[in-house]
Amino acid sequence: MDGGKLFPTSEGTPQGGVISPLLANIALHGMENRIKQAFPRKGGKNHFNPPNMIRYADDFVILHEDLTVVQRCQQIISEWLKGMGLELKPSKTRLAHTLHKYEKQKPGFDFLGFNIKQYPVGKYQSGKNTQGTLLGFKTLIKPSPKKLKIHAESLRNVIKTHKAAPQEALIHRLNPIIRGWANYYSTVVSKEIFNGMDNLTYLKLRAWSKRRHPQKNGQWISRRYWLVQSEGWTFATKGEGKKKKMRLIKHSETPIVRHVKVQGERSPYDGDWIYWSTRMGMHPEATARVATLLKKQKGTCAHCGLYFKDGDLLEVDHKTPRSKGGKNTKDNLQLLHRHCHDTKTAKDKAVRGTNDNSRITEEPYEVKVSRTVL
Repeated sequence: MDGGKLFPTSEGTPQGGVISPLLANIALHGMENRIKQAFPRKGGKNHFNPPNMIRYADDFVILHEDLTVVQRCQQIISEWLKGMGLELKPSKTRLAHTLHKYEKQKPGFDFLGFNIKQYPVGKYQSGKNTQGTLLGFKTLIKPSPKKLKIHAESLRNVIKTHKAAPQEALIHRLNPIIRGWANYYSTVVSKEIFNGMDNLTYLKLRAWSKRRHPQKNGQWISRRYWLVQSEGWTFATKGEGKKKKMRLIKHSETPIVRHVKVQGERSPYDGDWIYWSTRMGMHPEATARVATLLKKQKGTCAHCGLYFKDGDLLEVDHKTPRSKGGKNTKDNLQLLHRHCHDTKTAKDKAVRGTNDNSRITEEPYEVKVSRTVL
């Protein structure tokens, strides 16, 4: 549908449609098994590691140290797709080396908006193989140059289309774009790129503010649109009257947290709510408070430091007891084993003295036990 008129789709699926990735997963299911059949793992003297295949919907990458293996995989997949009337798109299919140039192409490749590339380094930064031998390079994953350009262009377009709009409207429009993009790349090597994007955004906003006040000097413009806060100079409103303060978030505010693979055969439906709450901060079988504390404490007991396991008895405890003025806030709560909670309570009573008749009256908010009890 375009401009109120219907244009029938003769082939393929509508771009951006939710059915497209589903059909791709259905159609391409079995591709990885076909590669494994062609290249089985071998041990002993004829040791051979099969190629690795990573697929996301209709985008996939095949990795192997031998070029001939990769070329053979390309032939196998082309033949496998012909049976379904599909083919590899030549413009999006290429061979690349992650460390050296191949056929005058730069090292590395782009996948799902990320650039994967290996860089020659000295022995102190070099990666190692499974035998502990230095490789002489390290692998870095960064946002791809193409996605950097697209993001910079989107920021520029928003600022350009808000020439006469209030500062609040511009901040309200930019914040979701910056937050979403930074979160997507927060698991890879992005800190330097985030700082560069912040600098680029500042230059665009500086030009935006000068255009609105051509007769004013830079000092006046800075006081008008920027505030000095704990984060430094921030593009923000003063929040006069009933208006609330609004500030533009920075890319560099997003913490870089490396992605941790899901363990073995784990599944969100396996009933181990402790593991998934610790990983995601949420789970249908755990309350929001318990799941948040599990993620905050990284799955460990705040008293003994041991990891919680499925089947453990967990209780929410006040760091400062309610009887001592402790508040019912997140920063005053911690998750403990039930026996650790008893030990802490006994210790608190001993510190207060045996002659003190007052008792700690707080009760656990939630008791989560093994899945059989749940």
